[in-house]
Amino acid sequence: MLLNFLTRLPVTAMGITLTLHIVTDLGRGYGAAGLVGTATTIGSAVGAPVLGRLIDRHGLRPVVAGCGLASGLFWMSTPHLPYLVLLVVALPAGALAIPIGSIARQVLAALVPTDLRRTAYSLDTIVVETSFMVGPAVGILVSTQISGTVALTGIGVCFLVSAGLLCWVNPPIRTEHEVVTGPRPATRTWLTGKIVATLLIAAGAGFTLMGMELSMLAALRETGAVDWAGILFVVICAASALGGLVHGAVRRSLPQLWLMALMAALLVPVGLFTDPWWVLALALIPMNLLCAPTLAATSESVVAMTPVRVRGEAMGMQDSAVRLGLALGSPAAGFVIDHSAAGWGFVASGGVGVAVAAVALLLTRQGARQPTTV
Repeated sequence: MLLNFLTRLPVTAMGITLTLHIVTDLGRGYGAAGLVGTATTIGSAVGAPVLGRLIDRHGLRPVVAGCGLASGLFWMSTPHLPYLVLLVVALPAGALAIPIGSIARQVLAALVPTDLRRTAYSLDTIVVETSFMVGPAVGILVSTQISGTVALTGIGVCFLVSAGLLCWVNPPIRTEHEVVTGPRPATRTWLTGKIVATLLIAAGAGFTLMGMELSMLAALRETGAVDWAGILFVVICAASALGGLVHGAVRRSLPQLWLMALMAALLVPVGLFTDPWWVLALALIPMNLLCAPTLAATSESVVAMTPVRVRGEAMGMQDSAVRLGLALGSPAAGFVIDHSAAGWGFVASGGVGVAVAAVALLLTRQGARQPTTV
């Protein structure tokens, strides 16, 4: 868990740091910064399953070493690249980013007994929320108080150090009892309707969360309370961590489908409570209590329903699903907000999340083949 926390810090800091660099140092707009961020996200979404498959085949060390070197060089060179070059290389750089999230979940599946995996994945989501409380704040502090060049170079160094730590520790990706023999199972034999539904739930959760964040920032801007944005981010991260703690501690929790549906449904009425800022903070707590449990539940389901031989690829698919949801959630919510008001951004994001949950329910009930489990 400590290694997970340390390796995720540069990941959580890179988005806001890159945005500040493009807007402040390169003199571009937020739209231009968003294009680079979208290219990086799409690249990582495409690359995660491929990297997961390479980990399944060749092990952790060679993949992490290659990705760590590529990520370190990219972020260390970012301050010295013109905007157009940065935009072009952002997609392949994202594709070669270390798949830290999927690696962490794969390692936990190997280290933790089956009956305790829900607790382990809940702890993992708490680590993620904690890193989001620290990483962006450090990135902003270094960028504003020292320079964007130092911040971006520091992220590159952190990626190199993270890759070195992972290669040195070399945590297991399978248990001692999970012996891999025979040919790799064909994708069609394990990518069943239930797994597709799980990936859809993960994407819907990402869409809802990104729409929530963008709508929250828009609401604070409408009411002239942008200075309180940091406090609200701490509140929602703390609420998610608390929800993950409860989810991991209880013997039985709600299924992933209902967790995601409730999370999305609880976002819809937030549009009525956008002013003042502290009321908005309170209104966002119920929805965020279900954030970590939803993501933890999807991880547990993917591990349970896929053969160990393809676990890395499956974890990569889940990571890609969340990233694609995040990538789609921002422009969709932004379109609604631009043509109405911030409150409707909450309504639209939550409504789409509920619709995605309904589609996932239909997929689950269509009598898909039972997946292979190991």
